Amino acid sequence: MRQLHLLLLTLFLCVAGLGLAYYKVEVLGLPLTTSDQAEVWSIEARISFRAKPDTAIKVTLPLPHNPTGYAILDEDFVGANYGLATEQDERGRVALWAKRRAQGKQLLFYRAVLFEDEEMVPKPSAPPAYPKVPDYSENLAPVIQGLLEKARQQSADTVSFSRRVIEQLNAEKPAPELKLLLEHIGRSRNFAKSVGWLLAGARIPSRVVRGLRLQNGKDYSDLESFLQVYDGEQWRSLNIRDGQEGLPPNFVVWQIDDDKNFSTEGATEVSIQYSVASTLREIIDIAGSRAAEQGSHLIDFSLYSLPVHTQNVYKILLMVPLGALVVVLMRNLIGVKTFGTFMPVLIALAFRETELLWGIVLFGLIVGMGLLLRAYVEQLKLLLVPRLAAVLTMVVLLMAGISVIMHKLGLEMGLSVALFPMVIMTMTIERMSLTWEEAGPMEAFKQVTGSLLVAIIGYLAMNINELQYMFFVFPELLLVVLAGILLLGRYSGYRLTELWRFRAFLSNKAS
Repeated sequence: MRQLHLLLLTLFLCVAGLGLAYYKVEVLGLPLTTSDQAEVWSIEARISFRAKPDTAIKVTLPLPHNPTGYAILDEDFVGANYGLATEQDERGRVALWAKRRAQGKQLLFYRAVLFEDEEMVPKPSAPPAYPKVPDYSENLAPVIQGLLEKARQQSADTVSFSRRVIEQLNAEKPAPELKLLLEHIGRSRNFAKSVGWLLAGARIPSRVVRGLRLQNGKDYSDLESFLQVYDGEQWRSLNIRDGQEGLPPNFVVWQIDDDKNFSTEGATEVSIQYSVASTLREIIDIAGSRAAEQGSHLIDFSLYSLPVHTQNVYKILLMVPLGALVVVLMRNLIGVKTFGTFMPVLIALAFRETELLWGIVLFGLIVGMGLLLRAYVEQLKLLLVPRLAAVLTMVVLLMAGISVIMHKLGLEMGLSVALFPMVIMTMTIERMSLTWEEAGPMEAFKQVTGSLLVAIIGYLAMNINELQYMFFVFPELLLVVLAGILLLGRYSGYRLTELWRFRAFLSNKAS
């Protein structure tokens, strides 16, 4: 029963830790490596106009809404002393600026930060209704009927039919009978909407999508239009200049249909300019913005919400359980003897600052000289607590003396000897002295060598940058480490060093 309880507990810890980490990666988009960066796009709409005197001003700007393939990370609206409201329905979003009175030139800005996200796919909409045939004027009706009939003869489905219509209208030398129709379309200033108007004569549902090509450093005076036709199952996009199907790969849809156009009231000399720029941004920052957009507060309670200096402390502390796991593995499975449980872990932490080679040299120097002083103190026959206090004082003096001497010799790494945990060093010297007296010098050196070996392995494990990042961003993975420690805590089989000790017995048994 106790074994089952332990197995269920470790299973729960593993599932909880790995499940939460999976959620952060798959849903929030947290990266698994620290160097991951992604390209984000900043799109700015700059509206410039001159206010009419004594006239209220209203400005309406369509806004992107769940653009296919992109996620909106951040939005900013800038308009000094203007009232701002945003409206949204199934047809899209708009920003509404308003001001009672204004003078002179006015500037309004909208900025959106977009991140490419393949999971951002629009929800399938209900099939559109088939449009009614427009009431074409008497002089245009025969021309339009001829245009549609020719396209019908040269096509096989809705998309190819629409492409034939666009190709006829954009031909280098259009048919003479289309001249009057082209003049009428030219006056409308909206070619895409005019093509949809013509396709309604064949009862083909269509709509206009407008957007921008994401090209770094580009400025646009207007949004680019594409025509979408419904083929009975989905909307298909067509270029209104050559009829080619599909949107450009770097095209972000800004608005669908022209029901909500950019407009101004009470203004003259109106102009709008769209600017596009790309930058690299850490995915961890992108994930935080996406979590905020999704209403998830998990990132708000992460270690990234702490002050920077506190974050740096936890980047080290979160590696201590990993070092403890190394100690458990080395003691329980390998059978390496150490002085205490946490001494190798703390020495490994000191090695992070001193560097490994210098750390080993300084550790050996302090322990060696401390043993000599401890042997002298032993002759005084002091009680335990005064003896430990005396050794501690001598260790501190040793560390200070080593720092001064090595500094004078130009060996600045000797200054980092102060990072060694003096209490742990004192206990190591004391334990080594007692082991020397009770079990002999060989056993004492064996244990101190084992402690140093475990500290080196712990240092190497705790100094892996990828693991430091993983445990800081996904601290729930420590639950998996805890599960491993719990499982090893019930291990009572042979250690590897014991197999070496009993090799003669095993060889005799085999023979």
